[in-house]
Amino acid sequence: MAELTSSHEPTAERADDPLSPFVRPHVRAVPPAVHGALSDGELRRWGRRPEEVLDFSANVNPYGPPPGVEGAWVTADVARYPDPDALRLREALADHHGVRPEHIVVTNGTAELIWLVALAFVRPGDRVLVCAPTYGDYARAVRLMGGSVAECRAREEDGFAHRAAHVEEALRRLNPRLCFICTPNNPTGRIVPANLIWRWADTFPHTLFAVDEAYINFVPGLLPAVDPARPNVLVLRSMTKDYALAGLRVGYGVGHAGLIGGVARVRPSWNVSAVAQAAGLAALAGRAHMELTVREVRRASAALREELGAVGLEVLPSSTHFFLVRVGRARAFRDALARQGIAVRDCTSFGLPAHVRVSARRPEENRRLVEAVRAVLRGRRP
Repeated sequence: MAELTSSHEPTAERADDPLSPFVRPHVRAVPPAVHGALSDGELRRWGRRPEEVLDFSANVNPYGPPPGVEGAWVTADVARYPDPDALRLREALADHHGVRPEHIVVTNGTAELIWLVALAFVRPGDRVLVCAPTYGDYARAVRLMGGSVAECRAREEDGFAHRAAHVEEALRRLNPRLCFICTPNNPTGRIVPANLIWRWADTFPHTLFAVDEAYINFVPGLLPAVDPARPNVLVLRSMTKDYALAGLRVGYGVGHAGLIGGVARVRPSWNVSAVAQAAGLAALAGRAHMELTVREVRRASAALREELGAVGLEVLPSSTHFFLVRVGRARAFRDALARQGIAVRDCTSFGLPAHVRVSARRPEENRRLVEAVRAVLRGRRP
């Protein structure tokens, strides 16, 4: 049987709840987001500045954005409102994917798109299936809309790869309104093939499949799930990871015009700044840089996995540049590395308190991580 876990439903108000009584019950029931990166406040507690920390916790291309991106955002006219429809960027993305502009919606990062999907398609009481362990905002967005979340969790004995039969059983049992699938998955780096997703979409036509492909360009040759003819497949894409535009927030959705129209109907006006739109256009023009650097990161990741395995850590399988490492007590391991100016992702918030996620950087930076890990392991193992 599929391993399913149920959502947290809205709870009764508590006397010690610091939120205003005007806050909706569904908001009260959702805990604050945990994204794991070192915040400025935490860095201050460690007595370090951001530039003093090597960040292996963020899955962003360490070689930075393509040449020309900085020049593009400098020339953006910030005194006038941005194009509310991001038409030029939508046209460029449509050309890139071989679709029409009405099959594209541009958003303030993929994170905003996740929330817009929930806002547009999830009704109070709707059941939503999330293929886990995965990015926490899928469930958060659904719960804030009053939806009920069930997780189909991949198992560590399977290397956190989903068994198709388990997912199909969950889909059949729940008949969910919506199913979130991240492929390649964060934090595991495992893949659900597009052909399998299309088969599920055909078999369960009353379920909308939201397929997050934020990391797809880190896996050369991986077939995307983009198919605008399918009325129940919406692909979520990011330009913040592979094109290194994390600070500017550029994401987009690709899908059937009816789905895109639904998302566009609920998005805020001017949700993507003029600077972000200009940077997105310049990044697409510099795609060759992205492809070259992603290949470099993949080579560096393979070497880093071998080195971490050689020092005695258990490195789990992954198809991407980031991967899980079993370390025992993840929080203690992360803190020990943070004292040396190294950040890794504590995966406790994913339900994996014994694992950290490591995202490969440039070879010389990866060597610093290995040395820091050796120092931690020479001391008392976390």
